[in-house]
Amino acid sequence: MRRYSWLDFNSSSWRPCAAIWPPVLTDGAPQAGTGVQASLLGTTTRTDGKVEVTYAGHPLYYFIKDKAPGDVTGQAINGFGALWWVVSPSGAAIEVKP
Repeated sequence: MRRYSWLDFNSSSWRPCAAIWPPVLTDGAPQAGTGVQASLLGTTTRTDGKVEVTYAGHPLYYFIKDKAPGDVTGQAINGFGALWWVVSPSGAAIEVKP
C-alpha cells in the first residue's frame, strides 16, 4: 500500500488518478495484518460516500501494476502532482527511490 503526499486535486484530475492508484476501501473496521499497528488504522469518508482506509492519518492506495504481495513498482513515481511512497509499519513514508 502507498501513502500519497497529498496535494489539492480539482474534480477533473481525481478520476484518472484513481484508475492508476485505486483507494483502499472498506465496508467495516479495517483489520490489521502482520506488521501493521492496529492503533494506526483508521478510516475517512470520501466525497463519493465510500469509506477509505487510513494509516497514521494518511489515506491508502493500491498501485495497479503491483500484482503480488511485496511488489512496490509504484515506489517514488511522480504522478498526478506528487511522489508516491510505500508506508512503513510506523506510518512514515519510506522515501527511498529504487
